[in-house]
Amino acid sequence: MTNPRPRPDSEPLLTPSEVATLFRVDPKTVTRWAKAGKLTSIRTLGGHRRYRESEVRALLEGNTHATIDA
Repeated sequence: MTNPRPRPDSEPLLTPSEVATLFRVDPKTVTRWAKAGKLTSIRTLGGHRRYRESEVRALLEGNTHATIDA
């Protein structure tokens, strides 16, 4: 079986734990934000959530109109 190689043009994705560390919240809080539509999540084939790094960084820097209330 061959291992799929990541596409060079694909954007880095973060796990809920990585996003939680950046925002200093619990990973469950990140999942709640995704369910509420405050943060876009991508589902892996295994059903795990992943988040676009650019969107997370933009929220951290305050470059979007979206606000996150814990």
